[in-house]
Amino acid sequence: MLRHTMTTPPYAEGNGLAPRDASAAQSPAAIRLLLADDHDILRDGLRALLGLTDDIKVVGEAHTGREAVDLAERLQPDVVLMDMSMPELDGVEACRRIRQQTPEVRVLFLTMHEAEEYFFRALRAGAAGYIIKRTAASELVAAVRAVARGDAFLSPSVAQALVTEYTGRARGTGPSRGSPPDAPEEDRYNALTTREKEVFKLVGEGHTNQEIADLLHLSIKTVQAHRAAVMEKLGLRDITHLVRFAVRRGLVDPER
Repeated sequence: MLRHTMTTPPYAEGNGLAPRDASAAQSPAAIRLLLADDHDILRDGLRALLGLTDDIKVVGEAHTGREAVDLAERLQPDVVLMDMSMPELDGVEACRRIRQQTPEVRVLFLTMHEAEEYFFRALRAGAAGYIIKRTAASELVAAVRAVARGDAFLSPSVAQALVTEYTGRARGTGPSRGSPPDAPEEDRYNALTTREKEVFKLVGEGHTNQEIADLLHLSIKTVQAHRAAVMEKLGLRDITHLVRFAVRRGLVDPER
């Protein structure tokens, strides 16, 4: 489902999306922005907020990660404002694909997740910025402008996490963000958080996202985020490799 932003003159005939030439004709300096969030109300609010500026123009909207990737390639926006938890394709994977297919497009995450593991996953995927949804409107606008001109932008709490990570590693006391894919299985498994280990075991046992969410009293989006983190930290490509890893760890009975 794509929501198109109304403007004058009308968007490109047939798809309702503003081509780069039409935007440039209206405001040569305008930052072309693609909204990617699966909540209609939030997208409506962001569009209204950014519409109050004279240098940021929303040129398209996507409610799934897959749509965000497709629209980024088609519209070539300056910035994609991306949610972390998205259906079909999570925000991190969508960011990774956008950066691979259209490296000139910059991705700014707007998310509720403040845990360091999400932030570092976003950075590894190529994000140019990471801000928290409870941030002030002025900070959001500043973040969009900074990312558009080629700078990085981090919420203060996220920036503090980065500083702590860097100084901790410099002293040899910092926490591990996961092990390389060729690291011993023991090291990779130990890099998982307690919650990720719980999700890992349940996935290995064949539970669906909904079943895991019910068992652990989590939202499906949170389960999906944990699954993605597990796959990345363990260096696994698909569910088959995950199950094999779980069997080798003795977490799953192969005869079940």
